[in-house]
Amino acid sequence: MRAPTAGRVGASLVMVWVEHFLIKYPELAVFLAISIGYLIGGIKFGTFSLGPVTGSLFAGIFIGQFAEVPVSGMAKSFLFLLFLFGIGYSVGPQFLQALKRDGIKPVLLAVVVCVTGLLTAVVVAKLLGLDPGFAAGLLSGALTESPAMGTATEAINALPLPEADRVRFVAHVAVADALCYVFGAVGVILFCSVVGPKLLGIDLVAEALNLEKEFGMTRKAVGVASAWHRFEMRAYRIAENAPIAGVSIADAEARFRGNRLFVQRIRRGDSILEAAPEILMRPGDIVAVSGTRQTLVDVLGPRAEEVEDRELLDVPISVSDVLLANREVAGRSIEDLANEGWARSLYLRTVTRGGQEIPLAPGITLDRGDILRLVGPEAVVSNAAKRIGVVVAPTTTTDFFVLGLAIFLGGLVGVLVTFPIGNMRISLSTSVGTLLLGLLVGHLRTHFPLFGRIPDAAVSLMTALGLAAFVAMTGLHAGPVFTSAIAEAGIGLLFGGMIVTIMPMIVGLYFGRYILRMNPILLLGGLAGAQTMTAAMAAVQDRSGSTVAVLGYTPAVPIGHIMLTTWGTVIVGIVAGSN
Repeated sequence: MRAPTAGRVGASLVMVWVEHFLIKYPELAVFLAISIGYLIGGIKFGTFSLGPVTGSLFAGIFIGQFAEVPVSGMAKSFLFLLFLFGIGYSVGPQFLQALKRDGIKPVLLAVVVCVTGLLTAVVVAKLLGLDPGFAAGLLSGALTESPAMGTATEAINALPLPEADRVRFVAHVAVADALCYVFGAVGVILFCSVVGPKLLGIDLVAEALNLEKEFGMTRKAVGVASAWHRFEMRAYRIAENAPIAGVSIADAEARFRGNRLFVQRIRRGDSILEAAPEILMRPGDIVAVSGTRQTLVDVLGPRAEEVEDRELLDVPISVSDVLLANREVAGRSIEDLANEGWARSLYLRTVTRGGQEIPLAPGITLDRGDILRLVGPEAVVSNAAKRIGVVVAPTTTTDFFVLGLAIFLGGLVGVLVTFPIGNMRISLSTSVGTLLLGLLVGHLRTHFPLFGRIPDAAVSLMTALGLAAFVAMTGLHAGPVFTSAIAEAGIGLLFGGMIVTIMPMIVGLYFGRYILRMNPILLLGGLAGAQTMTAAMAAVQDRSGSTVAVLGYTPAVPIGHIMLTTWGTVIVGIVAGSN
């Protein structure tokens, strides 16, 4: 009987030591929570996973069960402001473009979904008698927007209440978010990929195929239409009876205009000639032809003799990412731009919009802020880049002057701008102000590409680590009161969160289909974007067998990020003002 007693005493001593260690070194507790959070967040159940942010929240709550780890309010705010600026900086190039042309439908859809989510959360909070903390956590968890926890926390700390109440309400934000998030994420994924298509009575695969045809897409090969596949260059000998013998390079290329085949160089005897439109091709010439692999094999392969000529094919090829900033290029389709003289020998490998790679097809319209990956001869790519915008060259230097000043000015604006709610005046908050300034700096990049440059890796670190560390600290703060808070909120909070998740989806589905008359695939992608749930878009893509849903997602997601993040401040003001 003594051994088990000694074992329990030893275990107790270890737990006491761990508790004292975490309390003495809270910064290490935060890193532990982030580590465990990323481990938890990476576990997949089918296609669903919690993700690193929610995983960090649960990890923080779990660690908080063993120790009341002191959390620095300044550190939380610092990390959260970095995250918000990074988000604004990332979506800024696409934000205003999302308000133009056909993108207006997903934008209106996002506004309706976000407003419905806020109104539903307010109604549920009042019916359940929730305090501002529970109400804000209900909103952030059910609408799967963890940044709303930060804006809500700042708003709670600004309330004219006793310190003990504010501390309790802040803890309740994390508790409610953790309780409501799981169904919020799963609910949006299932609604967009399963329930929504059934309510609309559509076949996802058939609808995706029809939409692809509208854009000129084909599924014969990976990627896009045959004109836009991976770039290659091969050498062919012109036979005596070849149709292009005696024909100029310009006329020969015109015969294959739809296939985008271009002559780069010609070997004539021992000489190598650079291609010029007026040069006549002769029998026996060896020509270096650029095109896509499929086109070269299918079109030229059966007609011409391919030869190996390393010297002829030794043409400097460039692959460059170019930020589209020229107004004359923006708004035009890929097919239209392909006919420009400066696009000769130029190939488009990918287009990235709002951090998402969009499918390529002749009918796809390019927008300012898009990142185009161009492939072609070095001189051609360089010339095209000047006409399109500016090359996004890798940089390791962060413009800390712009970064620091923008966050300062954003916070200042957030403090100075106030709006009335009931008998109170609530400030816009430093969080929302920073998000808006990040948005502005990001947008200015499309006009002044060298302004406020921050490496992609730095932005990724700001957004990923900033939010994960913030929610981990929020979880550590909420951990000691988690059980009692759950008991106080009751099962009603869980079911209330389900209502807040589903209602915006239903309203958005029918509004988008029958008022906006959106294509069903773009509508489902837009719903996922409005809820900022990338996994839901991926589920639609998986079930439809097409990537085209991203075209509805990209215009909606920046609107969702901005509005849902702001709702954290708004719902605290509404609930606190009505109590």
